[in-house]
Amino acid sequence: MRLSREAKAQHHEEITAAASKMLRERGIERTSVVDLMQAAGLTHGGFYRHFKSKDELVASSAAKAFEEVVDRFETRTERHGPKAALTAYVLEYLSDTHRDDPTIGCMVSACGAEASRQADVVREAFTAGIRKLLELAEEGLSCAVDKRTERAIELGGLMLGALVMARASIDAALSETILSDAKRRALEIINQED
Repeated sequence: MRLSREAKAQHHEEITAAASKMLRERGIERTSVVDLMQAAGLTHGGFYRHFKSKDELVASSAAKAFEEVVDRFETRTERHGPKAALTAYVLEYLSDTHRDDPTIGCMVSACGAEASRQADVVREAFTAGIRKLLELAEEGLSCAVDKRTERAIELGGLMLGALVMARASIDAALSETILSDAKRRALEIINQED
């Protein structure tokens, strides 16, 4: 029986959403197509009706994860302004909740090292997501416009590195210190005018 276009689109969305979460939880290499299809409640045989390859699915799922973050960021920007949106993003990113549950957050912190060794289609999805987040961060910085790209990269590197270290540490006190020190420095970067 052939699926209607609406049903196929719904299944495609379900697969992408399940994969986005699972990839952030397990990583790219430890996530199989069979596991992804089971998580979406579909059979393995239907995978190729939706995607040409695992790489295409990973790229689509990464794009979805970035889209979720960008949507939250843009909504906050519209409601509260770019600086408040960036501050909220930093506090959310460097939180115990994000540290403890990779499935809800940053695709780069969960899969970035693996993405660097993936097919171009995957790396293109990561590049587009990173570029968009840097642009949003630039809008919320207090420094001169000509310094914002450099400062946004500094801020992003600080946040990513701190989150990865906090997740990797088995020492709870060290993990908390990493997050709190990174938050303090990140807020300084946001407010730094020179």
